[in-house]
Amino acid sequence: MITIKEIAKQLNMSTTTVSNVIHDKEGEVSKEKRRIVQEFLDRVDYVPNINARNLAQNESKIIGVALKARADKYENLIMDPFVSELIGGIEETIRNAGYFMMLYISRDTEKIMRHVSTWNVDGLILFGMLDDDGIRVSTKYKKPIVCIDTYSIEGLKHFTNVGLDDEKGTYEMVKYIISCGHEKIAFMSDNTKGVDLARLTGYKRALKEAGIEFKEEDFLKIRPKSDEIDASLEEICRRALDYTAIMCVSDLYAVTLMSALQDRGIRVPEGISIAGFDDNMLGSLYRPALTTVHQDVKKKGVVAAQTLLKLIKGEKTDHQITLPTRLVVRDTVTKPRKSSFYGFR
Repeated sequence: MITIKEIAKQLNMSTTTVSNVIHDKEGEVSKEKRRIVQEFLDRVDYVPNINARNLAQNESKIIGVALKARADKYENLIMDPFVSELIGGIEETIRNAGYFMMLYISRDTEKIMRHVSTWNVDGLILFGMLDDDGIRVSTKYKKPIVCIDTYSIEGLKHFTNVGLDDEKGTYEMVKYIISCGHEKIAFMSDNTKGVDLARLTGYKRALKEAGIEFKEEDFLKIRPKSDEIDASLEEICRRALDYTAIMCVSDLYAVTLMSALQDRGIRVPEGISIAGFDDNMLGSLYRPALTTVHQDVKKKGVVAAQTLLKLIKGEKTDHQITLPTRLVVRDTVTKPRKSSFYGFR
């Protein structure tokens, strides 16, 4: 690869002039010299050595994004509409800022820690961290870190978390379901940690305020792995006969459940009301259209990336950034049925 020094020598110009043209510093070079240098660059197919430039500036211009996929949930994390929309927001923001994104997905926190500690990246975005995962990663990585939807960042001063008031969003939706006349309301999720726990807590708070007792059997656990999902849905659909409404922890699970119910002759919302959380494309396209809690998933990714870029520049940010939610009332929640429940076909 031809160097700037060699280009300058061949054109009988200074290396500064050539460098200014390559790096688009238009005000530093005359129009004629810019034309001469650019024509030469085009002729030799010159490609800037970004690594050399970044090394000289003591930065890599790379942002690391590490996602933890739970072994009991994801076989392909990117297939989740929430995750793909989130990554889209992150990547677009990073690219527009002149950075590149390095993505790593693992089910093993130890592997994430091992890889992160060797990355020459300017900052790190973490998603899917549960319990002490974030704390463990921070022991290996000391540069700026932004977490998304993490509930275990206490005491970590170089962390910023971007999330929602998940508890409030679910609380407001369950209050709405109760206002429609429902008293027998179940909650469906695949775990009781992190974001899911916060949403379960909001569900319980709404029930308690309405004088409705929560029982352990009101928690419907879905097992989303491909070799378990069918049996899991069969069990949940049978247990659903005891309820008039189900609050699902995500739109993905809400649509999955509605499809399973419809396959068994249980109509939504005539037979049972269903609500979700996220307001992604799945819920709006499905018929009947899903009543859900809206969050701007792309914005969450954008804010996470923007926040990390600020930290990299040495700017201060809030330790916790909480984005808003709102109810989106569509077609899947209505007054509870008065007649007996639709049976299985």
